[in-house]
Amino acid sequence: MSARKVGEAEPQPEGDGGSAQASQSVRASKSTDDSDKKSTDRKLKDVDICVPIVYGTIAFYLGRKASESQSHKWTVYVRGATNEDLGAVVKRVVFQLHPSFNNPMRVIESPPFELTECGWGEFEIAISLFFHNDICEKQLDLYHHLKLYTEDESGPQSTKKPVVMESYNEIVFPDPSEAFFARVQNHPAVIVPRLPAGINLPKPVVNDNMNENKRGDTKDHPLSQWFLNFSEADELLKLAAARQEVQAHIVNVRRKLSLMEGVPQLSKQPSGFEYA
Repeated sequence: MSARKVGEAEPQPEGDGGSAQASQSVRASKSTDDSDKKSTDRKLKDVDICVPIVYGTIAFYLGRKASESQSHKWTVYVRGATNEDLGAVVKRVVFQLHPSFNNPMRVIESPPFELTECGWGEFEIAISLFFHNDICEKQLDLYHHLKLYTEDESGPQSTKKPVVMESYNEIVFPDPSEAFFARVQNHPAVIVPRLPAGINLPKPVVNDNMNENKRGDTKDHPLSQWFLNFSEADELLKLAAARQEVQAHIVNVRRKLSLMEGVPQLSKQPSGFEYA
């Protein structure tokens, strides 16, 4: 995995009480060994699939219930930028907590990808995203600073208004497999380009841990009222969609050019051989 910043503009939350990190684009590396891939894992060249995500923490002060070792209750999570279910892309998420916690490596096997704990100190949480087999073999490692206290610590802490810290990212998967594209082409959490005519995709296959009866989105999440509204998120999604349209057009033009290059040029006399 490699990360590159796509803009320094910092999304502004609606109202106070939250902090948003600058947006980034994380590009998944291509597989280096395709020799054993089946025909169903054929790649769509010059195509990108984009998955906007948000990861962060929400921390509540416990007030009278606070103790020296447990002053805050907090939740760390990875969610879709528009609160859609990420289960079609993400297989599991591993949260690496501070070593002082019991079982500091927590594995979440299904959406919503989150965990809740109590503690007193701030620290960096390592977040590892693992994807389904037809998407990417490598994990994506992210890092998030758990924030328990506001910048202004002069006044008393509120038990009703949490401290929110979130980051917005776009995960880009280049040259996706046809199976992956077919499965997410109509998924609301995923941005896919329009493919040129003539490409027949395989029938979508639902992953084993994608339970249709279980909701994995965060639209009605108990903490959703505290999720930050990124002012540039919608615009970024529109730009990403437009970029995918342009990319699809480029692919179409390239294919037409390659066909034209294979057409015989009859402006000159034949030179002793025939075109097949």
